[in-house]
Amino acid sequence: MFTALFTGKLVRLAAPLPEDRESFVVWSQRDDYMRLLDDDPVRPLAHGSFDSFGSAPNDHSYYFHLRTLDGDKLIGFVVLFNTKWASGSAEMAVGIGEPAYRGHGYGSDALGLILNYAFSELNLFRVGLSVMDYNTAAIKAYERAGFVLEGRRRQMVLREGQRFDLLLYGITRDEWMQR
Repeated sequence: MFTALFTGKLVRLAAPLPEDRESFVVWSQRDDYMRLLDDDPVRPLAHGSFDSFGSAPNDHSYYFHLRTLDGDKLIGFVVLFNTKWASGSAEMAVGIGEPAYRGHGYGSDALGLILNYAFSELNLFRVGLSVMDYNTAAIKAYERAGFVLEGRRRQMVLREGQRFDLLLYGITRDEWMQR
């Protein structure tokens, strides 16, 4: 009768648990992961940086951990944030922290789940995201999911003396439903 909200083909959306902190601490020490995840300066994070795990949800952020269906292994996270209810929009981010699970469809499966959640459960109209132009694997996954390039912040990110563009992508409910 209803589409499964939390379970895809490879991953499931799971509640954050306090014991998940250790994995996030380890992932934060991987500069390659952190440089794909965000345009902020990277630094290793301590357990305290993840104290909000398991805290009460709020109406502007929907945060899930990604666990594999095979073995229930924690491999990353996905979040809808900066929700603007008046306009029906939110931003999203996804991160696959476990290197062995990158490039094998886990992130794409997570994208499908979070977009279905955004459009079917939250009744949002639009979801946007930003990505550095050197993160080509993520860009391909976003475009396969139906995201459309909407803009470019030229030379916004500085990494090791080289400038990179920050790309802005978005998808509407109609685009999601038509794919």
